[in-house]
Amino acid sequence: MAKVISKELEVQNRAGIHARPATEISTTAARFKSDIFFVKDTMKINAKSIMGVITLGATYKTKILCICDGEDEEEAMEALDSLFRRRFET
Repeated sequence: MAKVISKELEVQNRAGIHARPATEISTTAARFKSDIFFVKDTMKINAKSIMGVITLGATYKTKILCICDGEDEEEAMEALDSLFRRRFET
C-alpha cells in the first residue's frame, strides 16, 4: 500500500514560476495517477492545475513542499524534483 511522501523543492530559476514553468510542472504532474499537491505558506494547491501553480507566486529560491499520494508517487516525486533541479528546462 502506498504511503504519502513529501519533499521540499526549491525554485532554482531566477524568473521564478511564471506561465511556462507552471505549464511544465502541471504537465509533468498530470502524467501520474497520484494526487500531487504543493504547499507554500498557507496555500495548498493541486500541482496538476496550471492556474493553481501560478497562484503560488513562487519566486527565485522559494521553497515549496511537494506532497505525492498514490500508486506512482515515487516516480511522480522524482520527475518533479528533477524538473525543479533543471530549472524547468525540458
